[in-house]
Amino acid sequence: MTESSYTVTGMTCGHCAGAVREEVEALAGVAKVDVDVESGSVVVTSEAPLAVDDVRAAVEEAGYALA
Repeated sequence: MTESSYTVTGMTCGHCAGAVREEVEALAGVAKVDVDVESGSVVVTSEAPLAVDDVRAAVEEAGYALA
């Protein structure tokens, strides 16, 4: 398993965190996604390293951006 950390901008509430979590969890190989709204931290546990562009696209689909 691989753990990767990202910073997401624009999240302000639990709904925001849920939207980001849902989109990132849909990526192939993702086992777990932890989102902290206050810090903007998103920690992704996956079977193999993820392409940053894939994570960026998922976050943007949720309506937010990688910092």
